[in-house]
Amino acid sequence: MTMQNQSNLHQILVVGGGAGGAELAKKLGHSLGKRKQAEITLIDAKMTHIWKPLLHEVAAGTLNSSVEAMQYMDHAHRHHYRFRLGYMDTVDRVKKEVSLAPTLDDKGEEITPRRSFRYDTLIISVGSLTKHFNIEGVVDHCQFLDSLEEANNFQAYLMKKMLRAQTRTGPLRPGQLHVAIAGAGATGIELAAELHGATKQLIAYGFDNLEANRDIKITIIEASPTILPALPERLSKATLDELETLGIEVMTNERVVKAEAGGLHTQSGKFIPAETMVWAAGVKAPNFLAKIEGLEANDINQLIVKTTLETTNDENIFAFGDCASCPLIGKEGFVPPRAQAAHQQASLLVKSMKNRLAGKTLPEYKYVDYGSLVNLGRYSTVGSLMGNMGHWSGSLKVEGFLARVVYKSLYRMHLIALHGYTREVLMTIANWITNRGIKPRLKLH
Repeated sequence: MTMQNQSNLHQILVVGGGAGGAELAKKLGHSLGKRKQAEITLIDAKMTHIWKPLLHEVAAGTLNSSVEAMQYMDHAHRHHYRFRLGYMDTVDRVKKEVSLAPTLDDKGEEITPRRSFRYDTLIISVGSLTKHFNIEGVVDHCQFLDSLEEANNFQAYLMKKMLRAQTRTGPLRPGQLHVAIAGAGATGIELAAELHGATKQLIAYGFDNLEANRDIKITIIEASPTILPALPERLSKATLDELETLGIEVMTNERVVKAEAGGLHTQSGKFIPAETMVWAAGVKAPNFLAKIEGLEANDINQLIVKTTLETTNDENIFAFGDCASCPLIGKEGFVPPRAQAAHQQASLLVKSMKNRLAGKTLPEYKYVDYGSLVNLGRYSTVGSLMGNMGHWSGSLKVEGFLARVVYKSLYRMHLIALHGYTREVLMTIANWITNRGIKPRLKLH
């Protein structure tokens, strides 16, 4: 094991380069790293970043991840921080060191050895994973969409399924082109709508041995009585109506109790035949967080933090985003695991690190809910914008074109936070000129 950072500057390690972590590293690089007030290091297990709410589009093949993904090393070079590849698996709070597991290639050969990094301040932002509730067969037979790699693998898997069905000589097997999605939250619903559009495009591109309404079926299975519990009832109903219009079957009050190679079993005794199954029900933080000695974690592995985002038992370790359980100020409950919360917390932590270096009191995080949006691909977008935006009160229910514009603008705001306004505008124009009328709307390989 080797120690990688020996500088006398204050060492700030940001572990996890998701929406919040990458943004935080950039802002700290400009505010502290560029001025030699601290040395900023971002650690992530992957070389690239993509906004997690877009993974369902990558999985359906409607978004090319090679175009949209951000390269950490390039981003670090431009924004005055260092990037190190690796998966943090242990934290030594006494030595103030983190240890990274060796990284291996597809053949199991070592790329980077086990390494350790010293920190003065450790900020953990490792996101969340899908929670499978230890249901029999889910891990072995279901697909997950927690990472860019899993989304790309799903897209490649789906293309193979479609090609085999297109070139078959006999009838389709029961469930051969049936996709069953467990979970009617935003991920499950957005994936279902995106897959519906993608499969219709594939048929238009020449998969003429298939018929969308006859051969391809998409079913969403939800244990709760309604879909999208985070949205108002009217918008949940509007989403359900849109899904039914598309021919997507939605089964509520059905809890999956077993997955097998040919489909899903529910608690009521129903069997949904499907050779393609996606698990999108429930979230948890990575398991290793609960094993960090001396730190408090809840039952879904989130690190328990104060309203300053410091962990309860160690003032040198902070956590934010989906992997942290932060109490709400002024009300009961905890900050929900949303991208908007990670964005807000990243901005707060820039102030926190400046105050920490100056020996000043740390600011507290107060969650501001800007609403929720669910994207149904090119068909529709629904959601609510909360009254915290501007001077009006209450919430505004939005649907259709307006909601779609707001949804797209959220992604652009994320890109601007990562790259800056000027660079993002130039990149958008360049991509539009390059791709318009040249590249297919669907990834076909």
